[in-house]
Amino acid sequence: MTPTRWLITALSFAATIGVSLYMIAGWSQQGSTLVLPPRAHLLALLAVAVEVLARALKIRWSAQAAGIHLPLGTAVRTCLGGDFGAAITPARSGAEPARFFILAESGLASSSVLVILYAELFLEVFSLAAVVLIVAIVFRHAGTVVLTLVGLVGTYAAVVLGLGAVAFFLARRNASGPPPRWARRMRLHAGRWRTIQRALRKLRATIESVEHVNAKPAIAAFLASVVHVAVRLTVLPALVLTTVAAVPLAPLALWPLGFLYGAAVVPVPGGGGAVEMAFRAALGGAIPASLFAAALVWWRFYTFYIYILLGAVAAGNTVLRAVRKTEDYEAEVESGEPEAGAA
Repeated sequence: MTPTRWLITALSFAATIGVSLYMIAGWSQQGSTLVLPPRAHLLALLAVAVEVLARALKIRWSAQAAGIHLPLGTAVRTCLGGDFGAAITPARSGAEPARFFILAESGLASSSVLVILYAELFLEVFSLAAVVLIVAIVFRHAGTVVLTLVGLVGTYAAVVLGLGAVAFFLARRNASGPPPRWARRMRLHAGRWRTIQRALRKLRATIESVEHVNAKPAIAAFLASVVHVAVRLTVLPALVLTTVAAVPLAPLALWPLGFLYGAAVVPVPGGGGAVEMAFRAALGGAIPASLFAAALVWWRFYTFYIYILLGAVAAGNTVLRAVRKTEDYEAEVESGEPEAGAA
């Protein structure tokens, strides 16, 4: 990344860590420590392992549904590399370029990579909706937390499906030719419009390939996606209830899911402390004071920091190349210069 973006990333992580330290200092006055029983960590690590495996199987089976062979090892590397790219870029914008680059370097054609990534995105939306529907029934008496989660997920799903519908419409009508009037009004000059058209042509090929999906692996991918989303509900309860069993389950399971997906709209890497503040506001009265600091720190570790470490080990250099290439490409498009070798 550029020095400016590295500086923004460093400042955001510093703010995130600073907010955490501030909260730890405040709660330590009430007898709070950072120590949790070993079984809490074992359960949290198990949840991380199951979540990563479920996501990898989702990607692998999504590829299989489209007739694409994808080794499980490559799928795991793609998941972890995407996590690393998401963590170091604003609003998780580096996730998809990182995944695309990893899959492309594995030997897959760009059209095949797009099929896999689009399938993963839409499976995420539908599996998230399925999990939220289930928890809304199970925790129907939880009140505000259920309503908030349903609203958040509904908004997320509407945005993703809406963007997909717009892209589908444009892929059918605007995959060639000069920029239309509405595009020029949005300052989409010739260079930017050529980039959009290339993406639309690839999207059209992707949509056409989806029409021939194999149902069995597609269903398996959906179920793996449901598992991956559902496991995220278990991390905080595993950390808290192994120490204090009397804490209500609903807020521990439901609020963190909202934090994880809500963090995607925070326009700074790592959330800049916003997740920690939301955690304090929503769960400060539910988690005992003596346990709050440990719950916050270790929940954040097992849902965010551990994925940075794993992603850096699995595909750190590849992700950084993907981010640099994306930034160079954005600068090239912004200048209006045609991409070398572009059609």
